[in-house]
Amino acid sequence: MAAPKKNSVLAIVAALALVAVGGWAGVDLTSDDGAGTGSGGEQSALVAGAGLATCSVDTLPAEADPVVEDILSGGPYAYPGEDGGHFGNYEGVLPDERSSYYRSFTVDTPGLNHRGPKRIVVGGGTGDDPDVWYYSDDHYESFCEIPDAEE
Repeated sequence: MAAPKKNSVLAIVAALALVAVGGWAGVDLTSDDGAGTGSGGEQSALVAGAGLATCSVDTLPAEADPVVEDILSGGPYAYPGEDGGHFGNYEGVLPDERSSYYRSFTVDTPGLNHRGPKRIVVGGGTGDDPDVWYYSDDHYESFCEIPDAEE
């Protein structure tokens, strides 16, 4: 009879360890919204197959407009040491792609003295003509797809 009790204790310890690691990694266990609506509720219509919402350019903060223009013109970028750099999708929120597929760009947040949490992430294509566009206002915790960035 000692074995089942030992297994229960191990299961509880393992569960507590997972919760602790999740808390350390910044996982929000209180959120009931798994759809990724981190863009202030501005997202709509889920993207087929990706499970991500869409957000048109006109729903993004005004500070996103020059970032879109900079990407389409191939730069220069506001943060040359950071913008256009590799985005690893380590959070696994975006569709799985090869490691060099995604690139990240800073969208300024007024009133902050650092880069802030807002980003545009593009993937595939070329430096000035990406195949896909995404926006995150919570430092990669959630995304919406920008379907009209090149219009």
